[in-house]
Amino acid sequence: MKTLVTADTHFDHQNIIRYCNRPFKDKEHMNEVLVNNWNNMVSKNDVIYHLGDWGMTHQTNQIDHWSKFLNGRIIAILGQHDKQLPSIIEWDKTKVLKYGETFFYLIHMPYQVDRWKSWIIHGHTHNTQMEQYPFINGIRKTINVSVEMTNYKPIDLEWLLSLKLDTIKYMRTSSDKPVRF
Repeated sequence: MKTLVTADTHFDHQNIIRYCNRPFKDKEHMNEVLVNNWNNMVSKNDVIYHLGDWGMTHQTNQIDHWSKFLNGRIIAILGQHDKQLPSIIEWDKTKVLKYGETFFYLIHMPYQVDRWKSWIIHGHTHNTQMEQYPFINGIRKTINVSVEMTNYKPIDLEWLLSLKLDTIKYMRTSSDKPVRF
């Protein structure tokens, strides 16, 4: 059983393609890639934390709709666009997760955290604040799992820890080589 994290899928949100320069021709193409990538990374027995913004609030029952197509036990952290809360998913505003010997604070907006000494895993910033919120900012101890930062795939916490987080100063995206301290 794996534990994975992701954020900011924005299912069915046509304009997010332009806002974040996503490499999709339309929302249908984006939805298909997001679902396929999710299910290729996540098995039915895995736990996956979605750190906010499934889509846009005006789209009724969107979370119920898309969660039916996705593998894993989904635990969701509220994002600013998450208003429809289905009963089939567990919901929290934030969560502290211990994985191995590392504590992670899971939240949608990283700048809403005060006095946390370990790593913060978040979404919200997409790829629009790369200097402050790249995939990994070792100085701030933040990990940005907005899908634009992770090649549109969930991130396995085991893989994340294998990077030796405390040695990383900066890592632009999950596909890039880390800059070490």
